[in-house]
Amino acid sequence: MIGLLEGSRRVKKKAAENALLLHATVVGCQPKIWRRLHVRESMWLSALHEALQISFEWFDYQTHSFQFEQERYGNPLRRGELVIEDDRDVTLLDIDLARRTRFSYGYHFGEGWQLEILVEKVTGLEKGKRYPSCLAGERAGPPEDCGGLAAFHDMLASLEETGTDMNREWREWIGPDYDPAVFDLTKTNRDLRKVRR
Repeated sequence: MIGLLEGSRRVKKKAAENALLLHATVVGCQPKIWRRLHVRESMWLSALHEALQISFEWFDYQTHSFQFEQERYGNPLRRGELVIEDDRDVTLLDIDLARRTRFSYGYHFGEGWQLEILVEKVTGLEKGKRYPSCLAGERAGPPEDCGGLAAFHDMLASLEETGTDMNREWREWIGPDYDPAVFDLTKTNRDLRKVRR
């Protein structure tokens, strides 16, 4: 005969999951280009990479890495002192992102794009809300393979000089629809629905 308490065990209550409000800025760009993202802390770091690519209108053609003080995660690499761990193996919770204030994200090592990312706020999950989501942003991201920060600023100046050869060359390369002053929040959030948690 089995007693009433036999076989029962205490079930630990699972801690409530948090969401993080992140503010990402392209380092060195004037005027500033930034995005505010709301993400789950159970999100894979590789999924945050996907969300950043979408938010800044990049295409993930190049290598990337996140840096948290001395730790780096991204496209795995071991070369001498440089070690980049695989970002597909770690979540934001694993790296205790809720307790950090800032970190960086590098993309396209040849062109040297850097995002400075601030952890602005830790919140609870909102019922019915999609994660990740972009809450706000300003200006279009630098076009993929535009040559880095200096070339991007040259491109912006050339776009202002209508009728010049450089203006025509850049416009032909980036297409007639690119407007550096416009950030499409609706399209960004539609595209972020494809990001796995």
